[in-house]
Amino acid sequence: MATRVQWLGHSCLLIETDGKRVLIDPFLTGNPMAGARPEEIEADVILVSHGHEDHLGDTLAIAQRTGASVVANYELSQWFQEQGLTKLHGINLGGGVQVVPEFHVQMTLAFHSSSLPGGGYGGNPGGFLITCADGSRIYDAADTALFSDMKLIGEGGLDLAILPIGDYFTMGPNDAILAIKLIGPRHVMPIHYDTFPPIKQDVQVWAERVKEETAALPLVPKPGEWSVVR
Repeated sequence: MATRVQWLGHSCLLIETDGKRVLIDPFLTGNPMAGARPEEIEADVILVSHGHEDHLGDTLAIAQRTGASVVANYELSQWFQEQGLTKLHGINLGGGVQVVPEFHVQMTLAFHSSSLPGGGYGGNPGGFLITCADGSRIYDAADTALFSDMKLIGEGGLDLAILPIGDYFTMGPNDAILAIKLIGPRHVMPIHYDTFPPIKQDVQVWAERVKEETAALPLVPKPGEWSVVR
């Protein structure tokens, strides 16, 4: 089966290959753009980039119902353990794990902040470099500012880069274009935009800029739509 990605609104993504599914930052409850309800989601692995509630989202409920393993930074994994989860991988920046044979996940740098519900320390925020069984390589930058080491993340080739474009809390459209030039992916998908008024963007204008100013092909799905990566 070809690797495909479903955007579920905001920064929530579902990646599927060979019948296995990785869910990222499942903010669905309270998300006005959500492309699915939490109870509809099936996942084998859940990745959580940092502790903010618009990324941690429905992780607990989905993990408890599906039995999915949760991958997050060490401090966040300790918090999940306190909430009763047991299938946890508390990795750190640069570290990786092969939770299931179909996906290898490495945590990358992200320049952002992280706190737990209630305001406790949420560890280092991160992105994810995901290598799939069919050889597809996907970089989910998650919430981040632009940083020059993105160029290193793109070395070895990327089939898809997933980048925030909302501005205000993360990099905006201009810096996302610069990120694409550093990373050099075949495809790029925008996230973290339009959910709330401060991050409203004209995604079609941005997609035209991607085609005109970079070598990448923009993928701009609506919430709930799938895109084939490879």
